[in-house]
Amino acid sequence: MTTLPPEPTVPSDPEPHRHRQVAESFGVDAERYDRARPRYPDGLIERVAAACPGGDILDVGCGTGIAARQFAAAGCRVLGVEPDARMAEFARRTGVDVEDGTFEDWDPAGRSFDAVVAGQAWHWVDPVAGPAKAARLLRPGGRLTVFGHVIAPPSPVSEAQIDALRRVAPDSPFAVQGPSSASDAVAIYEAMFAKFVEGMRAVDEFGEPEQWRFEWERSYTRAEWLDLVPSTGALTRLSRDQLDEVSARIGAAIDAVGGSFRMPYVTLAASASLTA
Repeated sequence: MTTLPPEPTVPSDPEPHRHRQVAESFGVDAERYDRARPRYPDGLIERVAAACPGGDILDVGCGTGIAARQFAAAGCRVLGVEPDARMAEFARRTGVDVEDGTFEDWDPAGRSFDAVVAGQAWHWVDPVAGPAKAARLLRPGGRLTVFGHVIAPPSPVSEAQIDALRRVAPDSPFAVQGPSSASDAVAIYEAMFAKFVEGMRAVDEFGEPEQWRFEWERSYTRAEWLDLVPSTGALTRLSRDQLDEVSARIGAAIDAVGGSFRMPYVTLAASASLTA
């Protein structure tokens, strides 16, 4: 089984937060992003909300507001910060309060929060400045929690995408062979989250970080998967013709496995509470 390279980052790059052109490409089709991207496990949302007695959450890199709306439904008051104006505007239309800007440069104007969260976004934040700023924004006992999905479709599907990218965009950093198994893909993401933990440990105000893992599954039809893949970092910057060719090849691979597939998801999280 071959899985996709880690979707959130530029493969093999130790500093993905410097790739602003990728980080700010997801808004090219914000409606698709919001429609197709998977939501976060209820257990994760409930765990963060339960540890947030004051109810005020700052959502870093909130995108179209997927996690923000889930936290709001759990009874929290959420403010989003988002560098892509297209994503931010979509989130506002869904009822999310959003301010524009990167987290590092955003001015909190004296405000503080019970929790700072980042879903599928913390890798775009400076690994030193980000945790330090989160600590300054948190109230006593507040918690920083960052989380994201491991996306590992069946081998024929991921291989078709990689082969297609090699044809239409051979210079793409994503046109590389992915991990050889789903467990290898999880290990790559776990290494990324280990770096997040290191960043939290470097801030004296945080206690020892915790790492959480949520496992779940969902089925994808051909149409559903082809709706999701253009929203991933590997494809957001392709031309329409390039995207059409990649989608055709992925679609043919899904047809060959019966027109649908069931995919196991792993959602990882790293979390630390303010002690000082």
